Amino acid sequence: MRGVLVTGASRGIGRATAVEFARRGDRVAVHYGQNREEAEKTVAVLPGTGHVLVRGDLADPEAAQRIADVAERELGGVDVLVNNAGVAPSPANRHPLAKVSYVDWQRSWREMIDVNLLGAANLTYCVTRHLIARGAWGRIVNIGSRGAFRGEPDHPAYGATKAALHAFGQSLAVSLAPHGIAVASVAPGFIATERQAGKLAGASGEALRGQSPFGRVGTPEEVAAAVLYLASPEAAWASGTILDLNGASHLRT
Repeated sequence: MRGVLVTGASRGIGRATAVEFARRGDRVAVHYGQNREEAEKTVAVLPGTGHVLVRGDLADPEAAQRIADVAERELGGVDVLVNNAGVAPSPANRHPLAKVSYVDWQRSWREMIDVNLLGAANLTYCVTRHLIARGAWGRIVNIGSRGAFRGEPDHPAYGATKAALHAFGQSLAVSLAPHGIAVASVAPGFIATERQAGKLAGASGEALRGQSPFGRVGTPEEVAAAVLYLASPEAAWASGTILDLNGASHLRT
């Protein structure tokens, strides 16, 4: 039985990931930023016992430390960290360079850097220092994006922060291997989460499903399955990998 901290676990990929870890007997710390009601729903559907809620704004470095400390204490140790929380592309933070004001450009970049990159980096630091202090093996899995490779023209800060998250994970895979800590990333394509339901309706949905030769988009459960493998004891040799999960909708060389 391991202690697992999943950030942004109130719904979508985070919830599906928390459920899969719990099904395998792990204790899960369900992190959320604002939506306590949805986070409580996640805890309610987790099999087993010993699961906890952890709240905190990952844009705040002090909050990242508190999140790591609370999860470490309540779970009796965090063995696996899943960096899933992030500021996702939306109409509200759309920022194509040729059309957005300089003020909105800066705001979008700052919001995404603070959470998608610095929040993950700070939390990883805090969790990893606990692992090293305990002399325990561990796993870090980052949720990146296909957009890091194919580009995000309307949300360049999102693509850039996800690319940076991938690079961050590869750097730590090298530096943390001597401590028995493996680090890997997954790069999902479009995933059918609750937040994306509107985009999947009508003509826009057909276009999104048409991006993959399978004629569909991915599911949170498929991402969760990949995370579970990368967090497993058997996946140490996959440390440093960036696993594409996009149904052949984007092939990189």
